[in-house]
Amino acid sequence: METTSRVGAQGASLAPSTSTAEGVPAARRTVDGYLRAPFPWYGLDDAFTGPRWLMQVGTAADGTVQHGSTGHGEEPTIRPITDEAEEKERFAVVVTVASSPVRRSGDGTGVLEATSVSSAAWLAGSGLLSATWPAQLDHSLRDDWLDQQTETAFELADDLSGPAWSTLSLPVDGVPASFHYRESEYGWVLAGAGEGGVILGAYGRGMSAYGLGFSVIKDITAYDQG
Repeated sequence: METTSRVGAQGASLAPSTSTAEGVPAARRTVDGYLRAPFPWYGLDDAFTGPRWLMQVGTAADGTVQHGSTGHGEEPTIRPITDEAEEKERFAVVVTVASSPVRRSGDGTGVLEATSVSSAAWLAGSGLLSATWPAQLDHSLRDDWLDQQTETAFELADDLSGPAWSTLSLPVDGVPASFHYRESEYGWVLAGAGEGGVILGAYGRGMSAYGLGFSVIKDITAYDQG
């Protein structure tokens, strides 16, 4: 499943439109978009031995793959987040974003902002929200809640030096790397620079972020395509 990204007004320049669901696995997924990416994909390293599955890629107007997500653990479902649901759902999603400078769009219609760690933080934050809503909230009000929380996630991603974020060191291809990290009642989000021309983000629930490690996916076709 592919989504087309829009350029955000602030630093998180790859914010997808609210009509897309960065964090919700597609009913039928294919590896085609992942194979078209000119950058390496990241996932959890070999210390994680559970299920791995594809999610979706995000593309520019000209079809260039800009970012995408890979899932690990139990696939999250869109449902009210309760104590029981949180105990059953144990997952971590890794978001890989192509590191790009300010550039003209491939179709010549505009200028694309540079990607940054804020871009990855925004995609991770919106992904976590897309699989969540509070148990006390009526289903019919979820869109309003999601719009409000998504805007908050965007503002937080644009202020990585703010009090909402702490610093967490995790291995990337076996080398310690620094990440911006925050927790909420819905799960955790982190973002930081990767290797090979990419920026990494991640989000999850039920699995602690503190014990995770990231590495290049050697064979993306090995991930479950649904």
